[in-house]
Parts: sequence; structure tokens; C-alpha cells
Amino acid sequence: MNVQLPIHLDKRAFFDWVRGREERYELLHGRVVRMIGASRAHGQIVTNLIVSLHDQLDPTQCSVVAEFGIEIGPDVLRYPDVVVDRADCDASDLTTKHPVLIAEVLSPSSVTVDLGDKPAEYLRLLPLNAYIVLTQDEPKAWVWVRGKSGFSGAPTVVAGRDATIEVPPLGVSLPLNAIYAGIAES
Repeated sequence: MNVQLPIHLDKRAFFDWVRGREERYELLHGRVVRMIGASRAHGQIVTNLIVSLHDQLDPTQCSVVAEFGIEIGPDVLRYPDVVVDRADCDASDLTTKHPVLIAEVLSPSSVTVDLGDKPAEYLRLLPLNAYIVLTQDEPKAWVWVRGKSGFSGAPTVVAGRDATIEVPPLGVSLPLNAIYAGIAES
């Protein structure tokens, strides 16, 4: 079945249009963008990351969710693979403006966006403490962590099953061997 995408929508019209659709979409400067389905490795990495974060974060302080909307600006809504948000938010919210950690798992079609456009957008969010981008085909991550003077320009690259992603502002250590459990290296 072909879906005719609307030419231009504001956020309210986007929420009305997207409600009940099975496919995933984002809103980028008023333009609806369809997200492509994920591989098994992608899904496993997301699941492992959610479990690792959930096990380390206090559920009275933080909420860990998959594919939850983030309001970047007046006409941009992104749906990252994993979002850590404050726990005191309303359960009926459709988006957040206050993520403390965002993670994406690269797909072949998302490399430029996840490592280029999205850091430029996400790193401007004041409550954000970390942005993590993980590959599917090897235990490797690009990690931006907010320091005392904000984010540095370049990410730290963490690679190898024995490596660990450290997010000191959240008190989180994410061993790549746990995030990539069940994923064979190519």
C-alpha cells in the first residue's frame, strides 16, 4: 500500500495525521519523513540498551522509553531509538522537551543524519546530558557527554566488547558487551 505523505504540517496537524498509523514518521521543518523498518540487530541493541539503562537509573527520577518524541523546535519532532526523560512527566505526553539522554542505533540510511544533523539539533537541548550513537555491525559508539562547560565539539569513540560508555552526569556505565549481547560481530 502506498501512503501519500502530506506536503507540510504543523505539530498539531502532524499528531492528528500520524495517530493510529503503524509506520514510523518524524516531522522535519514541517515535512513528514517516513522512518524505515529496523533489522533484528538494531532491535536487539535497542532492547539491551534499555535494559542496561533501566537497571542503573532510579525509576523515581528517570524514565527510559523507546521511540518517544522529542520536540527540537517549532517544526521538528524526532523519535530517537531510546530516550531517558524525567520520571515526573505526564504518562499521556506524546513528546518531551527535556530528555537527559538520547541514543540512536545506526542504520545504513541514517548515518549522515544520526552523526550530522541530529547532534547539531540534540546538543542544543539544555537538559540533555548525553547523546549516544551505536553501530549495528560492531561494538562501537560515538558518545557526546555534557561537561562543566557544555558539550565538546567532537564525540568520544568507544569501541570493542571490553569497552564501556561512561555517562558521569547520570552515574551510568554501559559496557558494550552488555549492549551487544546476542549480536554476532560481522
